[in-house]
Amino acid sequence: MSKIVAAFISLVMFTSAHAQVIDLPQAIEKALQYDPRISELENFVKHAQALKSEAEGSDDLRISANTFIGISPGLDGGLFKTESCGDGQSCDLRSDRYTLEDGLSPWLYLEVGIIKPLITFGKIENYIEAAKNNIQVKQQDVRLQRGSTVFDVKRAYYGYLAARDTHLFLGDIANRVGNALESAELAIEEDTGTTTQSDVYALQSALGLVNSYVNKAGALEQVAMQGLKVLVGIDFDAPLELADKGLAPVDLPQSALVDLTEQALQERPEILQLNNGLQARKALTQAKRATRKPNLYAGIVGMAAYSPLRDKVDNPHIYDPFNDYGVTPVVGMQWQWEPGVQNAQVRQAQAELDALTEKNRFAQRGIPFQVSEAYIQANAHHESLQELRKSAKAARRWMISRYTEFEAGLEPVDKLVSAFQAYVLSYSDYLQTVYAYNMQVAQLEVAIGDYE
Repeated sequence: MSKIVAAFISLVMFTSAHAQVIDLPQAIEKALQYDPRISELENFVKHAQALKSEAEGSDDLRISANTFIGISPGLDGGLFKTESCGDGQSCDLRSDRYTLEDGLSPWLYLEVGIIKPLITFGKIENYIEAAKNNIQVKQQDVRLQRGSTVFDVKRAYYGYLAARDTHLFLGDIANRVGNALESAELAIEEDTGTTTQSDVYALQSALGLVNSYVNKAGALEQVAMQGLKVLVGIDFDAPLELADKGLAPVDLPQSALVDLTEQALQERPEILQLNNGLQARKALTQAKRATRKPNLYAGIVGMAAYSPLRDKVDNPHIYDPFNDYGVTPVVGMQWQWEPGVQNAQVRQAQAELDALTEKNRFAQRGIPFQVSEAYIQANAHHESLQELRKSAKAARRWMISRYTEFEAGLEPVDKLVSAFQAYVLSYSDYLQTVYAYNMQVAQLEVAIGDYE
């Protein structure tokens, strides 16, 4: 038996030694590195960067080519029916274009164009500007998700500490109630006259109630730990311990409300998104308006066609599409008129810009309210903590004194149960308020854009 106990102790020590221990900053760092939701949004940033590269590439050289191999009519001989005319010979033009008397010939065709846009009247420039601001919008999406991840980690971390402390606290109360119950049952057996069967029932009722709370707190403790493991990327079966030995209130931000509001209006990702979004929408609206204007370009275009079984005609007045070549520099203008479509696209872009402007106006008022709400709630919870701490300390002294007096046979059970109830309620409320306060501070940090 001693060997089994020793082996069990060694196993526990081995497992404990290899359990990963992390504090809150480490948990946040791990979650930010692991969270697939952040990686997903970072890929959208890369997509936005590629869109910008595409817009910038629209101003580069554009090379187009078209080539194919086909079949053309064969051709033997010159322009006239006979090889020469004059000196009594007829100079009649040939008329056997569609007879295919000379067979068929392979037809090799190549058409090439190298074009450089010169002036697009703001189309390319505005699309590039819109793409730049779109990158900023997507990057703020990443910040928003990072903030959400940090908040989730804090909720799981503080939630686990609150559940663990509640579990341990209620377990201690259950032991005390159990000891009191044993003393009451012993007093009845010895017929001391200080305890009645009703006292036993009261303690049994209290013990059952406390044990039910112990089970609930234990379940919350497990769920919070599993949730934390999910966030930081640790397997469910892997041992994990928190560096904090108990739940404690975080520091209350000391900055004034007006300073926090100003920080929020400058740092919140939503504000930056709206500003960049407005710039992007303005640029897109200008680009849509520019579609009504032409594009000026310069370049080189050329073509070559060759049919090896077809005699070439070098007469400058005759064009043979099956045997020809040519290349020339060009300066041109491309203009596409679609008044109905173009005007509708401009109105769409303008409507989206106006909608975003109204959203920005609302954000300028809504965000200060969010900061104010979180600030007031955090301060209120902080004040409540001071009172609940006093209440819990007093309730503990009350419970200990009643318990001691009960053990000495000087206090009835009903007063002991009342003391137990008061201590359970006050300390449980204290732990819940610490958790709520910590989360209110976290919510305030979210409201002002302080995510890390």
